[in-house]
Amino acid sequence: MRLGVFLPNWIGDAVMTTPALDSLRELVGPSGHMVGVMRPYVADVVDGLGYIDRNIFYKPKAKQPELQGRAVVAALRDERLDAVVLLTNSLRTAWLAWRSGAQERIGYDRDYRSWLLTTRLREPVKSGKRAPLPAIDSYLNLAYATGGEWRPPTLRLATTANDEAAADAAWERLGLPSGDRVVVFNTGGAYGDAKGWPAEHFAELAKRITATSDASVVINCGPGERETAGRIAELAASPRVRSLGEVEQLPIGLSKAIIKRSRMLVTTDSGPRFFGIAFGKPVVSLFGPTDPSVTRTHYAGETPLSLKLDCQFCWERSCPLKHHRCMQDLSVERVYRAAAVHLDKLAEKAA
Repeated sequence: MRLGVFLPNWIGDAVMTTPALDSLRELVGPSGHMVGVMRPYVADVVDGLGYIDRNIFYKPKAKQPELQGRAVVAALRDERLDAVVLLTNSLRTAWLAWRSGAQERIGYDRDYRSWLLTTRLREPVKSGKRAPLPAIDSYLNLAYATGGEWRPPTLRLATTANDEAAADAAWERLGLPSGDRVVVFNTGGAYGDAKGWPAEHFAELAKRITATSDASVVINCGPGERETAGRIAELAASPRVRSLGEVEQLPIGLSKAIIKRSRMLVTTDSGPRFFGIAFGKPVVSLFGPTDPSVTRTHYAGETPLSLKLDCQFCWERSCPLKHHRCMQDLSVERVYRAAAVHLDKLAEKAA
């Protein structure tokens, strides 16, 4: 079987496709061929899993012609695909799947694209409105509709040798202790500033953790988050609190590797949250504008924290009311108590 799979653009969503990708890989079989169509950075997320035989990179607004629709259609046609699975919900990707020449095109019936699909799934409806399943279950249903076997909704990730080497270098550069004595903070996200927890709160949490345990703290960040990560480390004013932004290169694989070897993760609702879940770490997740039920992963090791404000969950990238209380009022004390439970359990296990 020759199968094409369109992967979602967001890092967290890409991680949530991994049980479905595992099911589809088995369907394709060892002699089959599976092609992933994705943004270039998504390849770094799923790298090491061995599910995909060829990556086709797609970015519709890119200046490079090889990332635009015409080149993607040509590459897909060259693959002579039997079927295409759309783990994306856009009309544009359904159009590309139709243009690919694949006889079977499986996806959700939404965004005016039903005529482009041969197998159409419909999301649940409640009181006349869409009531989608958690994303991980929606992706699995697409795999089942394609003919894939059942898989538990358990996230999967892997690191490569290069990822681990980058983490070794970062550990040495930052003077970090062994991984079981390191807590990772993840502060940012490409979604928007509404998901962010204040730097002052993160700094106070770092002080509490380092004062009451043997743990050090490393603040994970991407290239656009160096300033925030550095400010948290500066405010914490402790040699046991370091920013990953001090490292020159910040690839996605480095974030995966440092979370994989760490003790636990405290994170906003952004992509690295799912790294911690996939690697089986205790995770404390902080939710403001986004609803935890939509990205629920069925993982018992996660503690989701949010308030119960009338304005939640707005899903806006910036607070439309300008007060940002959903994150500002999520107290350091509450987050520390949730983290301390995991730290105490890990200390007991070590003892």
